[in-house]
Amino acid sequence: MGNRGKASPPPEAYRPDDYPRPSVTVDIVIFTVLDGDLKLLLIQRGEPPFEGRWALPGGFVRVGDAMADRGEGLDEAAARELAEETGLPEGSAYLAQLHCFGAPDRDPRMRVITVAYYALVRPDLVPLVQAGSDAREARWFSVAEEVKPDRLAFDHAEILEVAVERLRQQLEMAPIAFELVPATFTIAELRAVHEAVMGVTYDPGNFRRRFMRMITDGIIEQAPGKRPTGTKPAKVYRFVRPHPRR
Repeated sequence: MGNRGKASPPPEAYRPDDYPRPSVTVDIVIFTVLDGDLKLLLIQRGEPPFEGRWALPGGFVRVGDAMADRGEGLDEAAARELAEETGLPEGSAYLAQLHCFGAPDRDPRMRVITVAYYALVRPDLVPLVQAGSDAREARWFSVAEEVKPDRLAFDHAEILEVAVERLRQQLEMAPIAFELVPATFTIAELRAVHEAVMGVTYDPGNFRRRFMRMITDGIIEQAPGKRPTGTKPAKVYRFVRPHPRR
């Protein structure tokens, strides 16, 4: 009430140095499913802090140096980092915002707030992944058997935990498994994706009934061709309601 009638100062009157300016990063939890196993892409850091430790791909959001140049948006930064850290073309992997992490001591260098994303990479794109220029190596790790949370850099173990929970929720609520299978797939291949993400074993008969409901609902349709198996060739299917990439 007391400020009624007072004009706000023009933007050029503000002094940025008068306000706290924490740095902002984007970190990306990148998943795929290979051989029925949920995999996580980690990079080995090539510089301090945590040099030599495994970490989630990511980097600083670019900030402009003037009022006319404000830098890049969060989604833009995440898409750029995903492309730079993996070598995959922009838009080839599903990418969605996950959560914001801002503990004061999460980065030993300075105050850094990160906006985490998660990405899903189809298995046929996995051979194209390569480490970015600031990393020693990029490797896929089994989430269940190889990832050691206490060995990850920064607070990336906490980010990973939140990402796995979100992925499981989305798998139950939406046909997000579309992003983790090839363009065409068998019932058994889709079941393997669900089992890998959820960490449980599904009864084949029950899962087949669930699969048939997705066909009835218009989410999945039969595709041309068949997949060779150990017994007889299996029908292949495809999703007809693909998720938006971003």
